[in-house]
Amino acid sequence: MTRTSLTPLSLAALGLLREKPRHPYEMYQTLVLRGEDRIVKVRPGTLYHAVARLAELGLVEEDGVERDGKRPERTVYRMTPDGEAALKATVEHMLGDAGNTFPPFPLALAEAHSLPAERVVDRLNVRLEGLRERLAEYDALEGGALEREVPPAFWIIVKYQQHLLAAEIDWLEGMVGEILTGSLDINPCP
Repeated sequence: MTRTSLTPLSLAALGLLREKPRHPYEMYQTLVLRGEDRIVKVRPGTLYHAVARLAELGLVEEDGVERDGKRPERTVYRMTPDGEAALKATVEHMLGDAGNTFPPFPLALAEAHSLPAERVVDRLNVRLEGLRERLAEYDALEGGALEREVPPAFWIIVKYQQHLLAAEIDWLEGMVGEILTGSLDINPCP
């Protein structure tokens, strides 16, 4: 498996298995607890599928079976040496990749001149409200991590997202202000 063929969810699963062997539902719970479900689309079913695919590729293997009370048996997986190599290669590549991911919002900004100024301001204020809510969620995640004394390496994404959100909020508030005062003519074409 090449580094580019690892899905984001597969990468997250390998990262968790690098810490310790786990069953897929425990992986899911850990991703949610750490707030990583905000950066990678995850549902229990898709995670089970991703782990099964990693096992087919020889990147993870069964480590045993657990049973908790009357609950069904759960297969615990561990990462293989090939899985560790794939994880490291992918993370190294991604950390150094400054390529454009083509998110849709910058395109919407580039075409905002197509709408009346009051509509642009309205939509940007809706976005700002959502961004502020997301920032509050990350602030709560940080508080929970600090309270539980979770090592910072496991929630570094929280700090990253807080900074990105704060910067976007600041920039958008300034842009809305410029549109409202008329210092930015959002509709220069007739």
